Amino acid sequence: MNKKAKTYTLIGLLAPLVIATGLSSCNTETSQGNLTPAPAATTTPVVSSKAEAKTQIDQKFIEMMIPHHQGAIEMAELALTKAKRPEIKKMAESIIQDQKREIQQMQGWYKQWYGKEIAVSSSMDHSAHQGMMSMDMMETHLQNLKTASDFDKEFVRQMIPHHEGALMMAEMVIDTGEHAQIRNLAKSIIESQSAEIKQMQQWQQAWK
Repeated sequence: MNKKAKTYTLIGLLAPLVIATGLSSCNTETSQGNLTPAPAATTTPVVSSKAEAKTQIDQKFIEMMIPHHQGAIEMAELALTKAKRPEIKKMAESIIQDQKREIQQMQGWYKQWYGKEIAVSSSMDHSAHQGMMSMDMMETHLQNLKTASDFDKEFVRQMIPHHEGALMMAEMVIDTGEHAQIRNLAKSIIESQSAEIKQMQQWQQAWK
């Protein structure tokens, strides 16, 4: 993914979280008297409290992170059959194990907190409308990976920015998420995927 495309993708990923955070901040400032109070008779506000804004952040995070994880899993599953270097296959196995577990956790939390199921396929469809990487774009990346002359190098080239997108989303909720489970998950994602990015960058240097 080139730099411009990556930038637009990350903007789409983060926009709903930024909006929810901004609404929370605006509401807090209003309650502290920093903004002119609204008239007594008003329509129902979009976010009536800071807690509601945090709930929106958690919900949006899950709705975006599940399909993002699924994209990484699809790339990693391809690596199990096409990668030539054992270190790539080992990392792919770790990505599949970790991110499938995290998807299951997020699906369980979503059902518990919001009273409805969130399937991987439906979250992908929903997220595409939010400006995330479209299914067509993901298919293009997978096709490029399948046909790459050096699969291992292409895997690393694509997985680094993919991980960076996950880090940016996690950083948005690590301090602002309502639920401790979300904040802890964000911390875990940042720690594990930062380490994987560092490792892949080292491979890039070594494989030039």
